[in-house]
Amino acid sequence: MIKSFDFYYDFGSPYTFLAHKKIREIEKNNSTKINYKPILLGGLFKLAGNKANADIPIKAKYMIRDCKLWSEKYKIDFKFSSYFPINTLTLMRSSIVAERKKISQVFINTIFEAIWKNNLNLNDVKILEKILVQLNLDPKKFLDEANDQKIKDELKNKTEEAFNIGIFGSPTFVVNNKIFWGQDRLEFVLNEAKK
Repeated sequence: MIKSFDFYYDFGSPYTFLAHKKIREIEKNNSTKINYKPILLGGLFKLAGNKANADIPIKAKYMIRDCKLWSEKYKIDFKFSSYFPINTLTLMRSSIVAERKKISQVFINTIFEAIWKNNLNLNDVKILEKILVQLNLDPKKFLDEANDQKIKDELKNKTEEAFNIGIFGSPTFVVNNKIFWGQDRLEFVLNEAKK
């Protein structure tokens, strides 16, 4: 049995998608619920003085190959997005709305798979609207809620809170007040979660 832990995520990170898929397995195999914590990776990078891999061509090229290796190792159906980098501002705000509506699990699964499995262009709001319809949501109403100032402030605050405890990227896990960064750290996370 493992205790729950926090998972800081942004849909725009392929490594975070891989971590998400492994977390769903962990939840199923351990009858536990992991705490998903939405953040805005671009905002976090600004706070930390970090650059996205997409902004460093040699790293971006390596990342495509590396994600393929990890997805094969994990046996995860994965396609590196043709539309990378994804502007996730609306998506991350929408994640907070989904949390309030108690549909975050299906929303998170759907958005991650749309980007990193089905190669949909979620930079295009029309495609996002179609996904929301498939989830039996009113796209206009849902996206209006996502653009409400309270939701905007909440995402900003969550991102700043993450930075203030030492988080600088995604995926990041926190268990027993210890921070682990990167999907390849899940083994260490699980060991800590058993303590």
